[in-house]
Amino acid sequence: MLEVRHIDLKYGQSQILFDVSFTAKIGQITAVMGNNGVGKTSLLKAISGRHPVASGDVLVGGKAVSLSSAFHSARAGIAYVPQGREVFPMMTVRENLETGFACLPKPDHNVPDFIFDLFPVLREMQNRRGGDLSGGQQQQLAIARALITKPQVLLLDEPTEGIQPNVIQQIGDALETLRDQGQMAIVLVEQNADFAYRIADTFTVVEQGRIKQSAAKDSYSKQSLMADLAL
Repeated sequence: MLEVRHIDLKYGQSQILFDVSFTAKIGQITAVMGNNGVGKTSLLKAISGRHPVASGDVLVGGKAVSLSSAFHSARAGIAYVPQGREVFPMMTVRENLETGFACLPKPDHNVPDFIFDLFPVLREMQNRRGGDLSGGQQQQLAIARALITKPQVLLLDEPTEGIQPNVIQQIGDALETLRDQGQMAIVLVEQNADFAYRIADTFTVVEQGRIKQSAAKDSYSKQSLMADLAL
């Protein structure tokens, strides 16, 4: 389980996150929702060690995570798929996947078959350069690369942004498969409320850097979500 406790985050003199706390359970998809500029991406950067926090703690499986660097967070079992994907354009699909080996012991330096079962297009394109893939294919590659690290927590920032509907469906199916395997907690930052409500189990709504609402899907209607998002 991922536990985020009382996170404050600043950019210079500007405070972006205020006392943010939430949990994401193994075997569930937790959607972090909110309008643009409320601090959702900053929250994922804090959890993944990409931006220092002013105060607060992150725990994975009950153990505190050092947030001093992205490497430490990755070694603690946190994988981050950033907005914009950050695929290496001149490296092949296979080489992009192999960059996930960095935080693994040498005996685990292999690309498991389940990666290609989740995203069959990547099997077909292993020797293609990352920069030659479509946006949707790059998004699948970015998620697959994160999974190479064998995470306990998977963080995804806007995975449907700019993606064609059929690939959005494929990504949703893959995330549901990962959820149902019950081996990781998935945290999804998403603007697409229809997509998020379809696949998520719990919702954390952020407003102006603070938690406005946390609720499980079985007690939280789509209408309530839209109202909290003021959509």
